Amino acid sequence: MYGRNLRAYQKTNLEAELSVADPHRIVQMMFEGLLERLAQIKGAIERKDYAYKADRVTKALGIVNGLQSALDRSQDPELYERMYALYDYLKELINRASMDLTMEPLDEAARLIAPIKQAWDKITPEAKAEAYARQHG
Repeated sequence: MYGRNLRAYQKTNLEAELSVADPHRIVQMMFEGLLERLAQIKGAIERKDYAYKADRVTKALGIVNGLQSALDRSQDPELYERMYALYDYLKELINRASMDLTMEPLDEAARLIAPIKQAWDKITPEAKAEAYARQHG
């Protein structure tokens, strides 16, 4: 019962945060969620909990698809292409780990995404405001 209530609270809390979050924060949350899902997939594989693994794989792929669809080619076409290819590769790694029931592709995916998340986390409020002004000014 406690676990179900906690999950309901966390879901409500997340929905509330998303409803007021700026686009930068939403992307941060997506990176956080992706790294969490990768760890959950590893745990599910270790426990041989294949139903949970399948659910977490679906959620991880959904996050990667969301990140990929948020890319804006008009801002920097070269960066767009590189990030799009990276996200395709992440999906390939997640699917390979799921099919082969191996950890290495998940570890590689986490190693690839962690520095991008860390860089995203370091974006200052001033830089966010400047980027917003450039896009909407």
